[in-house]
Amino acid sequence: MRIPEITPELALQRLSEGAVLIDVREPHERAGGMAEGARGIALADLQAAPATHLPRLEQDILLICQTGKRSADAARFLHAAGYTQVASVAGGTVAWRLQQLPLVQPAGSAEDRDFHDRYSRHLLLPQVGVDGQRLLQRSRVLVLGAGGLGSPAGFYLAAAGVGQLRFVDDDRVERSNLHRQIVHTDASVGQYKVDSARERLLALNPSIAIEAIAERATSANIDALMDGVDVVLDGSDNFPLRYLLNDACIKHATPLVYAAIERFDGQVSVFDAGRQRGVAPCYRCLFPQPPPPEFAPNCAEAGVLGALPGLAGVLQATEVLKLLLGIGEPLTGRLLRFDALSMRFRETRLSPDPHCAVCAPGQDFPGYIDYAAFCSNPQR
Repeated sequence: MRIPEITPELALQRLSEGAVLIDVREPHERAGGMAEGARGIALADLQAAPATHLPRLEQDILLICQTGKRSADAARFLHAAGYTQVASVAGGTVAWRLQQLPLVQPAGSAEDRDFHDRYSRHLLLPQVGVDGQRLLQRSRVLVLGAGGLGSPAGFYLAAAGVGQLRFVDDDRVERSNLHRQIVHTDASVGQYKVDSARERLLALNPSIAIEAIAERATSANIDALMDGVDVVLDGSDNFPLRYLLNDACIKHATPLVYAAIERFDGQVSVFDAGRQRGVAPCYRCLFPQPPPPEFAPNCAEAGVLGALPGLAGVLQATEVLKLLLGIGEPLTGRLLRFDALSMRFRETRLSPDPHCAVCAPGQDFPGYIDYAAFCSNPQR
C-alpha cells in the first residue's frame, strides 16, 4: 500500500484537529528544533513497542523526520501493524522549517543543546554517534608544536570536540609563520604560540579545555607531558624531538601520529609499537639513524608551500580521531607520502625491526638519551 504524504501546512492543521504528530528522529537530531506540538519518539523505540506509544489503532497519526524518508518507513510499519490512519509529512522538518511553521526546542540543559547542535553531523555517523562523541569529550591529546602541523590539526581536533588538548611549544609567533601556521593572526606576532593557539581554538569551541605549555619538550619533562594522554600528535620540525617522542610513546604505550613536510612533499604515519610490540613499527624502525643535517633542512632553510602543512595536519587530525574512536584502519605500519606538485599519493608498507633497540619484543626501555648529540652525530 502506498503511504499518503501530506504537506507540513496540512499536518499543522490536522494537528490542531486532534491528530498526533510523532517526530521519529534521534534525540540529538531533535535538539536542533522540532515541529511545535510533536512528540519525540525515535524510530527504533516506536517500532519496538508501538502500542505503548500509540494505544489506539484508529488514531489519526502523522509522522515526521528530517526529510521524509524515515517517517515514510515508520508509516509503513505502523500500517502493517494495523493502524488505519497513518500519514508521513513530506519533506520532514526541513520543509517545516523552510515554510516557517512553528518550531520548539525540546527540554534539556543548555549544555545538552550545545552538544547536540555542535556535533550534530558527528552524531549522525554510526561510527561516532552519541557514545563516540562522549568518548572524544573524555579524550586527551598531546600536540607537540603549535606551528604548521599543529595549527590545522588543532583546529579540527578542537572542532571535533576532543575534550582536552595539551599544546607544547616554546616558540613565539613570527610574521614569517603566518603563511602556513593558520591558528595565528597578525595580532599574535610576538606572543607564545601556545597562548595564541589556545585563544583561537577556545573561540572556536569554548566547551573544551586547552593547556598551553610554553616549554621545550626534553628528556627531563617528557614523562610529565605524556601523563594521561591518549594519543600524541607530532607537530615538531626537528629530529631530536621526533626521536624523543618516539621513545616516550613506546615507554608509555601511547600511539604517535607522525608527519613531516619539506618544500612540496609530505609524509604521514602512525607509530604504535608501544601497544603492539613486534607487530607495529616505531619511528626508529623507519629511521634507525637520523640523516646528516645537510640532507634534512627545516622550513626556514628549504622553504615550504604554505598549504602543504595544512594537508598533512588534516591527515594527522583524521588519524587521531580514528585512534580515539577505535574506527577505520589507522596508518599503523604504513607510510603515506604525497607530492603536492603532482598531487600524487604513495603508500609504503613498514615492518617492525625485530632488533630495534627500543621497540623489539621483550626489550626493556633503555632510557632517554642525549638526542641532540645523537642527531648531530648520526653514525654514533
